Amino acid sequence: MRLPNLLRKCAIYMFELKVESFLQRHSFSLDNKRIVVGVSGGPDSLALLHYLLKEREKRNLFLVVAHVDHMFRGEESFLDAMFVEDFCGQYNVPFEMVQVNVTKIMKETGKSSQIAGREVRYDFYHTIMKQYQSSYLALGHHGDDQIETMLMRLTRGSSGKARAGIPFSRPFYEGIIFRPFLCLTKEELQHYCDRHKLIPRIDPSNVKGIYSRNRYRKQVLPFLKAENSHVHEHFQRFSEELQSDEEFLQDLTVERLNTVLTKREEDKMTIDINRFLEMPLPLQRRGIQLILNYLYKEKPASLSAIHIDQVFSLIDHHEPSGTLDLPYGLKVIRSYFQLSFQYGQIKAEPYYFEVNEPGTIMLPNGGSIIIDFITGGKPDESWNSAIFNAASLRFPLIIRNRKKGDRMTLKGIQGSKKLKDIFIDQKVPRQDREVWPVITDREGLIIWLPNIKRSSFEGVDPTAEQHIKLTYNT
Repeated sequence: MRLPNLLRKCAIYMFELKVESFLQRHSFSLDNKRIVVGVSGGPDSLALLHYLLKEREKRNLFLVVAHVDHMFRGEESFLDAMFVEDFCGQYNVPFEMVQVNVTKIMKETGKSSQIAGREVRYDFYHTIMKQYQSSYLALGHHGDDQIETMLMRLTRGSSGKARAGIPFSRPFYEGIIFRPFLCLTKEELQHYCDRHKLIPRIDPSNVKGIYSRNRYRKQVLPFLKAENSHVHEHFQRFSEELQSDEEFLQDLTVERLNTVLTKREEDKMTIDINRFLEMPLPLQRRGIQLILNYLYKEKPASLSAIHIDQVFSLIDHHEPSGTLDLPYGLKVIRSYFQLSFQYGQIKAEPYYFEVNEPGTIMLPNGGSIIIDFITGGKPDESWNSAIFNAASLRFPLIIRNRKKGDRMTLKGIQGSKKLKDIFIDQKVPRQDREVWPVITDREGLIIWLPNIKRSSFEGVDPTAEQHIKLTYNT
């Protein structure tokens, strides 16, 4: 009997040593922490709770258990909750639970059982953390979960940091989620339960083949473990390397992306394509991902690396303009050397201002037209202004956006030209053309297309008693 007891003690010691080494590697100490523990009653979470209870006195831990009954299995899932409550009662641990009809949420939102259930759990965890003033949430994910997650995301086409799988810790509202068992296998946790005579609850849905994770668990994982019994350690190391590399590249991306952004709003971002293409390719891909992360308040599950490839195809396309539709109504619009990410097609509201006196007109596109009346002397000219002999103009002057069929006479050129062709020749982005100011006299003759073309009416007249100076500020 002595040998089995000795082997049991050695196994427990090795288990605890492995977890402690894992925590130390991540510079994470359990000491003096208030921790909410998510416990379903299954082997993983029950082993986690038991492990933390063994450390409670030595580490000065405050523990509280949070349990969610998703009501998928009726009386059976309620009995899971009662099991966890009884277990907590034996160890004098505060127990909090909630029952949520996740099936009803799925019908109302169209979300999958995994996504709807996860959102319910994490919302409840956050509530309990606030209630008990706890900054830490402990979850029982293990090394097998890590392998399954990384393979599923790679197969699905995830990109960036998502490929790194489950992080050891991450920010969670005002606190932190941590997972001390990522260094262990499912089998090691089952052995832990056996050695400590823990009898966890088993959810039958965990073995059903209808869930993709279960198919990886039953078909792919056994093959990998047969090839290398320590495969979970290699995946964990790969995950941590990916995360650290990704954090470094993300910092570089943010720094470079700030130099290529020409517009940043709540629901729209625009980049200069030429400057963007000067960035190294790894930063380009992450730059697109950062833009999508910023604009999507809730990232679609269907968004993948394929969509980023489509954005690059739009950039590389030989046509100067084009549109790409992404999930949830996000559009990517290319117009010459600008690429805009925005929700819906921006439609310009028509505007019309009459001008009879000096002043400033604020335009819907954020720009302004300043009108000055200058008597005597030669007016100062600048690239964003136009000068006219006041006597040659028919007032009121009109400031409006373009109309179909607009034409203007160009300074130094015979005849007239369509505004549409002028915009195309000058490579004005399509969305800007609709709001660009057009200045006419009262008869509708276009006298100036600010900062793009000057008309035959424009110019300083030495014989003029008074000049009109128009200045366009953007």
